[in-house]
Amino acid sequence: MRWWDLEPVLDLEQRLFPEDAWSPGMFWSELAHARGPRATRRYVVAELGTDSGAGEIVGYAGLAAAGDLGDVQTIAVAPTQQGTGLGSRLLTDLLQHATAFECDEVFLEVRVDNTRAQKLYERFGFEPVGFRRGYYKPGNVDALVMRLHLQGNVH
Repeated sequence: MRWWDLEPVLDLEQRLFPEDAWSPGMFWSELAHARGPRATRRYVVAELGTDSGAGEIVGYAGLAAAGDLGDVQTIAVAPTQQGTGLGSRLLTDLLQHATAFECDEVFLEVRVDNTRAQKLYERFGFEPVGFRRGYYKPGNVDALVMRLHLQGNVH
């Protein structure tokens, strides 16, 4: 993900997560840590290709690394691409980079009412470890916290 991707990413973010969408500042802050020799973030976009080159952004994902811990910050897939394996490809990319960042474990939060995403994470070996009450604002929706031990688990 680069700065020129932010407008379509923010549009998709607003469509997918209208109640708790990230602000432009949140994405800018994450991207500021995604380049250079001291990068601690990995952000990617998925484009639906066209004959003329770059196409419509239909997904994106981000990972933060700190020490030996990684945290999946976001994964989003456009409704037209859900069920195509794009979420799996995005998560695979993040987990490969978590290994490159030398993370031993990766955590994530997922809405308790998002069973589709929970099933994806479970297929990758993530296990529930707790809840964060009222994590998603303003709807006050709880988050399920999940963890993956990376040794030998990267797909």
